[in-house]
Amino acid sequence: MGKRDRRQSMKMRRRKAQAAKKERAKRNKVAKATPEVAGKTKKPRAPKSAAPASAAPAS
Repeated sequence: MGKRDRRQSMKMRRRKAQAAKKERAKRNKVAKATPEVAGKTKKPRAPKSAAPASAAPAS
């Protein structure tokens, strides 16, 4: 395995980790949309905004 290959795989791993982190954050945001947290966010999240988040991982 050459130096370049190793660097490439590292890049890919980092990118995948970043994507996973974003996905987790999105899920948490939807899960946190409870009455006591709704006051902290700009506005309580409607089910309409929760649908795309749950549909994204499937696609």
